[in-house]
Amino acid sequence: MESKRRKGILERLNAGEVVVGDGGYVLQLERRGYVKAGHWTPEAAVEHPEAVRQLHREFLRAGANVLQTFTFYCSEDKLEISGNVTSITGAQINEAACDLAREVANEGDALVAGCVSKTPCYVKSRNETEVKAIFKKQMDDFLKKDIDFFIVEFVDHVEEAVWAVEVLKTSGKTVGATLCISPQGDMHGVPPGECAVRLVKAGADIVGINCHLDPLTCVRTVKLMKEGLEKAGLKAHLMIQPLGFHTPECNHTGYLSLPEFPFALETRAMTRWDIHKYAREAYNAGIRYIGGCCGFEPYHIRAIAEELSAERASLPPASEKHGLWGAALEMHTKPWVRARARREYWENLLPASGRPKCPSMATPASE
Repeated sequence: MESKRRKGILERLNAGEVVVGDGGYVLQLERRGYVKAGHWTPEAAVEHPEAVRQLHREFLRAGANVLQTFTFYCSEDKLEISGNVTSITGAQINEAACDLAREVANEGDALVAGCVSKTPCYVKSRNETEVKAIFKKQMDDFLKKDIDFFIVEFVDHVEEAVWAVEVLKTSGKTVGATLCISPQGDMHGVPPGECAVRLVKAGADIVGINCHLDPLTCVRTVKLMKEGLEKAGLKAHLMIQPLGFHTPECNHTGYLSLPEFPFALETRAMTRWDIHKYAREAYNAGIRYIGGCCGFEPYHIRAIAEELSAERASLPPASEKHGLWGAALEMHTKPWVRARARREYWENLLPASGRPKCPSMATPASE
């Protein structure tokens, strides 16, 4: 299906528009029973397209301007290692995921981003030719479906991300690149600023951070990337799609090393009000592509769109069922609940966990 003519990602960002990204698919679909934890592979795009379609639709309704293809960990080497996918090829998953994202994107004014992520091959061999061949194969699948632009995501070694960008730029399409790194840098110790410089020199049009750590930590890291680009005299648009969980430990490998990963993260979940604060901080830092990753549900994406509704001159369809800052609570029969129908209450709330014997922080596993 051909997409209707709409402004491309760079047209929007160059015009100063705020682009709202979508949220997390893998963790959400695992919780809904369509992804197997440990493998984290996206065969649901073929096996259960209705589940992926529904999540796309919820993110679109919440205000997302971009729908990412559900192709996380969809390289052939990852699928083979997982052993979870024996009768479906990576190409089948990639193409089905593109069709689903495009179908829902065309219900609104959203763009489709074809996404590639880190490969087991890189860690095993660091062979540039082999790794690039994997990215080339995925790129070719996406180009058959004419996605709008590419995103390199969930890569914790900038070298691998650079290789991915170099391959994807041969398509002639816009490329965004997000690393899952901490303020301390990538897994080889390359600082965020230097990572950004390498990505832009490789051809990335948009650079930033995704996953692994909480929103405000990721904002800090993107600021460091921005500083690195400015010092090098380079320009690129900035992008952020962080984790939807609190990670005050700010450890190098992020939430993967927390004892609660992956089955007990609920008590660390961000509230919609946390996301309002994040969206404003990201905007004030000069970031204009603002979304989420694992842990970001549709109501979190709606919170981004609502916080930046003045800058975007609109509210998303999902806001029809949500009173801004709790305004709809004015209808409640209990006076103490009605008293919560105001911004000041929710902005200043210190939410309790309800778990008196639990610590507020944990000791990450040895890195």
